[in-house]
Amino acid sequence: MTGSPKRVPIPRNGVDYRGKVVLAPMVRSGELPMRLLALKYGADLVWGPETIDRAMIGTTTRVNPHTSTVEFQRLPSNGQKNPALNPEQKASVIYRLDPARERGRLVFQLGTASPGTAVEAAALVAPYVAGIDVNAGCPKPFSTAGGMGAALLRDPDRLCAILRALVRDVGARFALAVSVKIRLLETAERTERLVRALCATGIAGLSVHCRTTPMRPREPAIRDQLRIIAAVCREAGVACVMNGDVTGRDEAEKLVEEYGVDGAMIATAAEKNPSVFRAEKDGGQAHWKEVVREYMRFALEVDNRWANTKFSLGQLMPGKSDECKALPKCKGYTEIVEVLGLEEELGERAAEVDKRMGLGPGKGESRAQKRARAREWREEHGEQSLKKPKVPEPSKEASGISSEAIEHMPAAPPSASAVSV
Repeated sequence: MTGSPKRVPIPRNGVDYRGKVVLAPMVRSGELPMRLLALKYGADLVWGPETIDRAMIGTTTRVNPHTSTVEFQRLPSNGQKNPALNPEQKASVIYRLDPARERGRLVFQLGTASPGTAVEAAALVAPYVAGIDVNAGCPKPFSTAGGMGAALLRDPDRLCAILRALVRDVGARFALAVSVKIRLLETAERTERLVRALCATGIAGLSVHCRTTPMRPREPAIRDQLRIIAAVCREAGVACVMNGDVTGRDEAEKLVEEYGVDGAMIATAAEKNPSVFRAEKDGGQAHWKEVVREYMRFALEVDNRWANTKFSLGQLMPGKSDECKALPKCKGYTEIVEVLGLEEELGERAAEVDKRMGLGPGKGESRAQKRARAREWREEHGEQSLKKPKVPEPSKEASGISSEAIEHMPAAPPSASAVSV
């Protein structure tokens, strides 16, 4: 008689990734309005954008009285160093979440290169989220230059130490599951060894972007390593989620079945139209005008930053549409609501948000004006620009497995499920 498959226990405040089709973590496209939109159209879980641990540490938390959202905010570092950039010293929102609509469905993705700062940052947001995920897959220089993201794949000691610290000091304390998102290594053998090491840290979930670090999004995802990754995760009781060129819920469910993984992430397709989370039997993909209307409603409800709203609208609207062509000239919500023909439905709210945020024609300074004023301030005070962050040295913390060990560890023989079609 065959027993039930092994499973890492999911803490009471955590969530199991199995059987889920989720919104992938995306910079800019993972902000609150897009997450709410994805949930509306059927996403089971949503990942927020990667947030750097050092950015979270030192923030203050407040409930926005206008939106009821929870905001982690701080004075911008350039504002602290250079008052001329912002005389009113307005606080920047580092992370915003909706405690009601995202309850039990939001996973916070952390950018980190240190167990200590990872724990300190994750503990701030842990009471409000359903999971903590470590980004070990982002190939962009802003992440890898600080030893974060895909740079951690070259330093498995450090990555394992971070995960163990989070499981012990955040997961246990707040009853949350901890997970990690990785990319493929150069060979299936190296990927397998890394996944075995990560699964031994106590994580409950592992998602894999089916591309190597040097690969760009335009290159097709590689899925030939998925079965062995899924088998290793299954052996350890860790949920395995695939990512890369998944275009919608129906395809996601077929891929989950084909490759034996537990769930799937959608990124680029959801950035263009979050209604891809809706199955064909439930209506399928919505027209872009419906999606834009719903996005605008959410953006106004949460006082979304205008620059981010413009970016997201540029992704959601066809580039040749009249509405998209008019977007660059819009200076605030009232103008874009008029362009979209939504004045009757959203005009009053748009005017309120514009007033509160200081948006609209003639409001605020141009970038050139801000740069000129900042330059004058630097000349007067002799301020120098900040240096780039130093890349951390390789970790000396014991992780139970070193980079060299992973390179030379013999691979376990594949199980029957690992090689099945």
